Amino acid sequence: MKKINYLIKLMFFCGAFLLSSCETTELNITENPNALTPEQADPDFFLNAIQEDFAFLVEGFGRYGAEVTRIDYMEGRVYSSAYSPSNFDDDWEESYQVIMQDIDLMNNLAVESELNYHIGMGQVFKAYIMMTLVDFFGEVPYTEALHGSDNLNPMADSGESIYTEVISLLDGAIANFEGDAAAEPQYDLYYDMDWANWVKLANTLKMKAYISTKLVDATAESKFNAIVSSGNYITSNDEDFQFTWGTNELLPDTRHPRYSASYTSTGGGDYMSNSLMDYMTGKNDGAYSNPLNFDIRTLYYFYRQNSSTPGQDGAEPDEETLECSLYTPPAHYEGFTYCGVPKGWWGRDHGNDLGIPPDGFLRTLVGAYPAGGALDDLSYDSKVNGDGNGGAGITPVMLASWVQFMIAEFQFDNGEVESAKTSVFNGIDLSIDKVTNFLPSTDRFDWLFGDADDGPAINHQDDFITWFISDLESDWDAGTNEDKMNILAMQYFVACYGNGIDPYNFYRRTGYPTTLQPNIEPNPGAFIRSFYYPSNYVNTNVNATQKSTVTEQVYWDINAASPGFPVSN
Repeated sequence: MKKINYLIKLMFFCGAFLLSSCETTELNITENPNALTPEQADPDFFLNAIQEDFAFLVEGFGRYGAEVTRIDYMEGRVYSSAYSPSNFDDDWEESYQVIMQDIDLMNNLAVESELNYHIGMGQVFKAYIMMTLVDFFGEVPYTEALHGSDNLNPMADSGESIYTEVISLLDGAIANFEGDAAAEPQYDLYYDMDWANWVKLANTLKMKAYISTKLVDATAESKFNAIVSSGNYITSNDEDFQFTWGTNELLPDTRHPRYSASYTSTGGGDYMSNSLMDYMTGKNDGAYSNPLNFDIRTLYYFYRQNSSTPGQDGAEPDEETLECSLYTPPAHYEGFTYCGVPKGWWGRDHGNDLGIPPDGFLRTLVGAYPAGGALDDLSYDSKVNGDGNGGAGITPVMLASWVQFMIAEFQFDNGEVESAKTSVFNGIDLSIDKVTNFLPSTDRFDWLFGDADDGPAINHQDDFITWFISDLESDWDAGTNEDKMNILAMQYFVACYGNGIDPYNFYRRTGYPTTLQPNIEPNPGAFIRSFYYPSNYVNTNVNATQKSTVTEQVYWDINAASPGFPVSN
């Protein structure tokens, strides 16, 4: 397990180190002043910074992927302008000029000293980053990148060639983890020097690569299944690959980034997704009114500061705090939640770009999982910094529950519907177990919920879980294959809360779920099949050309063009 005291010591050191490295008046430089340099030659220093920076990078890309798939709230009414090229400048710089440059500099020292575990960790981080860059942008620099002043205008490589290199990196990492090393790293903030788990992770990331490329590689499924047959991949929650945050606020701030943005003196900073909250609370049946389809994870994912939502379930509209509560739902929203979810699940619809009203202490906040916020215990208190779990959350990168959904996807492709059902419900069980055991057992819902509006009283959260699983299984059994695929997709998205990278890939790869809330704009344009290149790439590299549209598809996405696939509005 990751150790918080390690993190606090590490981040304090890195924070001081990064501050000191910025003291320069030199403007004509080709090295990032915020990154470690060869003169600061210590493989552990490099690896410590890499581990922390990687978590922030996953947080950034994870938010973008979650927003377009309605796991999180997306602000833009028109897809072509929802994200500007400059939105990705920091992520691009962090990928190339910071993390991957640090990996290369670390390797120069680690190879000489036979620090094979350091090298293996760097290979895993680089493989994940390069996969993500291809998944979000398409063709990006790789072979000509990271050469400093020797090549300031690297050419882009094809996505296919980069994916091939990703597999080579992961194979190299496995060899390094399975061998000996002259010394272990000072800190391993992910697996605490459990090199067998690092091997499982590398194999699991190969599975991720294979399923992403299933439409363009006829051998992808057999290679995927070979790893499944080996059993040497992430199969249990104690093998999950995740970064653990702390509770320190200043010098440095070690809290989960979403916590620090939401638990403030002025109230919430993020809006939650109405689409996801509506699905998880049971399609407008209201919290606890129908225990058959209420997902207990809702109370861990979201914290309500208010017991009612204006304009919902008989509550009075409020023009000042929730303007849309006065409006009639647009015609294309028929059958979908609009403006909010009853009983205080107060977020925003997909694409809503209205201004920010005085609702900071009314809107729903990020909860205990994964952001380290407050558990929704029906207290409906306003929350500020320090409340809840103080920001001691996680950034999930690859979880055992997600792997089960990947396995189910291939099984469903092959018509193995019963096997897919088993894998889907294994994934759900793993996810619920992880989330409901995220906090100490004394903080779980082992108390009386009270009489439900419809149905039995619930005396223990396990009752909710039993009812929920039973009802979902009935939906699966009674549904068409399309219904089953929608259940697979939506439950995958729920389990991925906290990192939307894989759901974004899944949505483009399969076209499911088909039940997502539309954009509030009736004609939002075609769905984002890849994002615009960052401005700091196209503006400074003579060999880079900006895309003309966000409908350009990455190499493994050979489905029909948008609009129409996936559901584009």
